[in-house]
Amino acid sequence: MTRRLTLLFSAFEALLVAAVGVAIPLVVATVMWAAQFGFGPDWAGFWRAAVDVWLIGHGVDVTFVLDAATASSIGAPAGTIVVVTIAALGFALLTLALGVRAGGRVAETGHRALGEFTCLVVFALASFGLTFSALDSAARPSLWQGTLLPTLVFGVGLLLGVLRAGAERGPGANGSSLRDWIADWDPRVRGAVGAGVRAGAASVAVTLLVAALAVTVLVVINYAQAIRLYETLHTEVLGGVVLTAGQLAFVPNVVIWAASWFAGPGFALGVGSQVSPLGTAVGPLPTIPLLGAVPAGDLSFGFAGLIVPVVAAFLAATAVRPALLRAVGDGSRLGWMAFTALLGGAAGGLLFALLAAASAGGLGPGRFSRIGPDPLAVGLAFALEFAIGLALGFAAASVFDPSRRHGARPDPRRGS
Repeated sequence: MTRRLTLLFSAFEALLVAAVGVAIPLVVATVMWAAQFGFGPDWAGFWRAAVDVWLIGHGVDVTFVLDAATASSIGAPAGTIVVVTIAALGFALLTLALGVRAGGRVAETGHRALGEFTCLVVFALASFGLTFSALDSAARPSLWQGTLLPTLVFGVGLLLGVLRAGAERGPGANGSSLRDWIADWDPRVRGAVGAGVRAGAASVAVTLLVAALAVTVLVVINYAQAIRLYETLHTEVLGGVVLTAGQLAFVPNVVIWAASWFAGPGFALGVGSQVSPLGTAVGPLPTIPLLGAVPAGDLSFGFAGLIVPVVAAFLAATAVRPALLRAVGDGSRLGWMAFTALLGGAAGGLLFALLAAASAGGLGPGRFSRIGPDPLAVGLAFALEFAIGLALGFAAASVFDPSRRHGARPDPRRGS
């Protein structure tokens, strides 16, 4: 593919990702404009609302000025300023996934660097244009955040897609100074670092999977309560669809909050509230059906949830141990395993701290200015629990090593 075609193709990929993300809330808003408002209001207001939703989905702060009717419904004076700082991560997850796809396609053009640069620049320009078009006195998104944050999410996905495409074509497919620098490391250090990062990422993935299953079970168990909350709101069919779509956008947030619950610190649903394994203490909550799944009161065996991150790390350790032993050879394996456990715990804790920070924020005035987990507390808790689980996994695998049990030296080529 020529350079000109690469430019056009990469620009199209970037614009497509932005268009798909905005189209989802825009379709819902347009249906409301037609079905509920009879094409009466100016459609530009629904366009701005759709862009605001997309921007909030990437963590962009949006400042709302409440009109008299909305302000009176929450007991606030007219003109009250509300800053929404929480991200509806469903949109960010979509942008990330589409960025991975775009990165893989750009890597196939033969001009990877040019394609990556073009994608990022065009997406940043599109984000700026969308944010600028949504500026309004009643709802004003941050212009610099609206340009930077969606582009950052897309850039991460783009990088992952390019790296995945390079790995599928083989280690020599894409040369990079980073790869060359890592290749110059001592093989034992390279193996231990790689095993630690993989173990930390695997621990995070398993914990999130358990958290997702737990959320699903809670929603199913509390289905009747969710239906009662829907009935309390007296939403018609269209209103119910909009409310459900909004809750789906926050599902990734809820899964991260559930994982934070397993870590111990839990999460907040307002200033002064706490939902943790030791119990739930929250004030009055908004009538959102998904919140009907939040466990209430003290849980007799809630502390048992703390074992989930440890078990997740234990399983990750058994998975990466063979590769680690092949890398370190016949040296001091105990020291390398301890190093890998600490590194894996730190990597997993850092990743979860970033996820917790992305999932938390403010959704309204007063007590709802703080919702979600504390990133520092969650990150430190996960780092400790993952390190313990990894150490136990390495130790257990060593104890039950068949070659050691029969007094033979393990063959590092076999990963025993």
